[in-house]
Amino acid sequence: MESQSDPAPLVVIVGQTASGKSSLAINLAQRFNGEIVCADSRTVYQGMDIGTAKPTPDDQLKVQHHLIDIVQPDHLFTANDFQKAAQTAIKVIHNRGKLAVVVGGTGLYIDSILYDFSFRRGSTSNRAQLETLSVAQLQALISSQNLALPKNDRNPRHLIRVIESGAVAHTRRELRPNTLVIGLEVDKDMLAERIAIRTDHMLKAGLENEVRHLREKYGWNCPALQTIGYQEFKDYLEGHISLEQVRDDIMLHTRQYAKRQKTWFKRNPDIQWICKTEDAVDLVTTFLNKSYTP
Repeated sequence: MESQSDPAPLVVIVGQTASGKSSLAINLAQRFNGEIVCADSRTVYQGMDIGTAKPTPDDQLKVQHHLIDIVQPDHLFTANDFQKAAQTAIKVIHNRGKLAVVVGGTGLYIDSILYDFSFRRGSTSNRAQLETLSVAQLQALISSQNLALPKNDRNPRHLIRVIESGAVAHTRRELRPNTLVIGLEVDKDMLAERIAIRTDHMLKAGLENEVRHLREKYGWNCPALQTIGYQEFKDYLEGHISLEQVRDDIMLHTRQYAKRQKTWFKRNPDIQWICKTEDAVDLVTTFLNKSYTP
């Protein structure tokens, strides 16, 4: 059983979308008797499989995955919710005598585990309702909940994120003891190529049908559908743009998101950056040898 003074070893893998971090996590989990905790704000949703590049059934057979398909798309799932669920999953894995491998690209989710953030309880308002409010109204709502405004206090998206998760009210502590954080770095041009290949694969795999089904079941105001890979289909399904434009928009928005991810992770000095699987294996081997040394 893990104690706060001497927690069990934890490996965390971060990186941009389409960087190959999920494959790396599976590789490491297989090599080091581990199980995977997914730190992704979209793969938590049921029925959103293709557009989120969710680990395939075959991948999930290779290694036990946690925090996939745990909520319905119309359910509000915050960083605070993730933190609680992830901490529980990590304890379960450790208690089974296995290595917990956290992998994901959602920066706030990752940091909530690395630094044991303390969240205030945010609003459970539906995002669709929040999106009808003006910037001034959102700012007033934040003030009424005694939350701090984000840096960009004129950006409705940032303001809504504060209300939903209370994220800016966290307390950042030191890096969790006995934790290795690996960042997977990919060349910009190679990443763009991977994003294009992945987008084409999603479209061929039936992404349009997945979006149609989700729209019919939950409607466009569903919070989970206001995200890359899904939101781009709205104008297409209403007959305003072509499928080719949807493809281009998904790739553009994914590249923009990857850039924001890079900015988030690069400012973290606790991440050890690698480019090859072999380098990650060496880091984990050394880390675990130190962790288990009497």
